[in-house]
Amino acid sequence: MISLSKKIMRQLGRTNARFNLIEEGDKVLVGLSGGKDSLTLVHALKLMQRRAPFRFEFLAVTIDYGMGENFDALRAHCAEHEIPHEVYATNIYDVAGEKIRENSSFCSFFSRMRRGYLYTAAQHYGCNKLALGHHLDDAAESFFMNLIYNGQMRSLAPKYRAENGVIVIRPLIQMRERQLAAAAREHAMPTIGDEACPAMRFDVKMPHARASMKTTLSQMESTYPDLFVSINAAFSNISDETFFDEERFRL
Repeated sequence: MISLSKKIMRQLGRTNARFNLIEEGDKVLVGLSGGKDSLTLVHALKLMQRRAPFRFEFLAVTIDYGMGENFDALRAHCAEHEIPHEVYATNIYDVAGEKIRENSSFCSFFSRMRRGYLYTAAQHYGCNKLALGHHLDDAAESFFMNLIYNGQMRSLAPKYRAENGVIVIRPLIQMRERQLAAAAREHAMPTIGDEACPAMRFDVKMPHARASMKTTLSQMESTYPDLFVSINAAFSNISDETFFDEERFRL
């Protein structure tokens, strides 16, 4: 069993307790893409199973896009560490070739399709919760992208209920991306990178907004070292009465 740092496990416990993410009797489906975040998440939950004062089950599920992916290394890694794992077959790749519109965002399309299949897989395997590997950097990037491109104050919730009733949770949402990357490197996890992204198979210009925002936030953090500490605090300290929503001023 991989032993993650005390800092990661401590933050996992705090976030879980604060938002009641995983509770007694839960069966949690974990979306395992094979990236550093989701791999660290399944190992964190494996440790949590041993340490938590309540019982829960989890199942790692990898979405097969139907483009001939090879998951042998991922399967072997999960088997070695006694992580229950299933590969869920889909036809997302074929559907994309038929339905996606010209100049549309391939990444957004595949993300929506993958999420939809994860909801379906959760029901198929009898799971009441779906855990995703988003972290604080993802939440910050989403917030500023929504602010700049969509004119909306919106980020990534630690917990919400999907339309089919499955509760979606983000156990890593208060952790930094660099923590998870360091854990994956330290324990030589067999991470899967951009080569697994189906959008790479299409001759399209890849989106740049998130990469650009990541660079911008990195530059801001170099000037303001406590930037992400403040962002994490701000996400739970919202003075919504100070914004321009006319519904809040009907006195």
